[in-house]
Amino acid sequence: MMMSLRAAARSAPRALTRLSSTAIRQSRAAQPSSLLKSSWAPLRSTQFASAFSTSQFRQAPAAEVDEELSVKLESEIEFEGQMKENEQLPASVKDFLENSPFELQDTPGKEDVTLTRKFGNETITVTFSISDLANYEPDDAYNEDAALGDEDIPSSSEASGRHASSQAEGEEGLGGEGEAEEAEAPVPCRLNIVVEKPGKGALNIEALAQDGSILVENFYYFKDAKLARGESADAAHAAQDVYPGPPFGSLDEDLQILMERYLEERGVTQALAVFVPDYMDIKEQREYQTWLKDVKEFVDA
Repeated sequence: MMMSLRAAARSAPRALTRLSSTAIRQSRAAQPSSLLKSSWAPLRSTQFASAFSTSQFRQAPAAEVDEELSVKLESEIEFEGQMKENEQLPASVKDFLENSPFELQDTPGKEDVTLTRKFGNETITVTFSISDLANYEPDDAYNEDAALGDEDIPSSSEASGRHASSQAEGEEGLGGEGEAEEAEAPVPCRLNIVVEKPGKGALNIEALAQDGSILVENFYYFKDAKLARGESADAAHAAQDVYPGPPFGSLDEDLQILMERYLEERGVTQALAVFVPDYMDIKEQREYQTWLKDVKEFVDA
């Protein structure tokens, strides 16, 4: 909900600018740059080459777009800052951070967020990433509904860029209350859960936090806990050669229920399923503001 509202506010005043920018990018893509063409075009004389390399570039002003870009970046920074001032910390995030046994590890500049806790002799790690926001395609999740419903609703997959899907989602939400409810569907968040015991290997559970629920997709076991954590490329590669177990959905239904209760007992609950999407929204906003400031600082240097 909060992500789509922010995206709508972020994108609505800029709709015309974004459309014109997209058209410009497309026209540039269709026509190779003069520098690219010149590198492949045969030179007819040294005189032509000399004229091209001196007179043309001497007359061009240096860094003529820098100031305009810097001003625009500053405008975006102020806009995002105003939005942040008007928002309150979601109750789901506040309550989870204050009452959950998990310890939050969030490194600025990194996409992944980690929750860790102890449970008896077990070490439990839950990892999720804000990359899910950029990679999310609403049409992929709701293709069947879209085929039966209004076919005129614009597809967010036509948008591009890091915030494309969230911006398009916000714009669709402006069409009406009925459309807004569909557009504000929360983004499914992938969870990588590792339950580790000393000298006994580890369980690796792949799940989704969606609509306030934990949906288990795979329930793996590795004798070597390093394979479950997948902290290196070698470990991830080695894990592919190990039989980890059958697909979770193919297990006996009672067994599935008991495994889900096993996770709930260790804190992988509905509260976590609500917390993760809301915290991802907060982190994405924070990282986006940092990105704007870093780019502006580089341009101004």
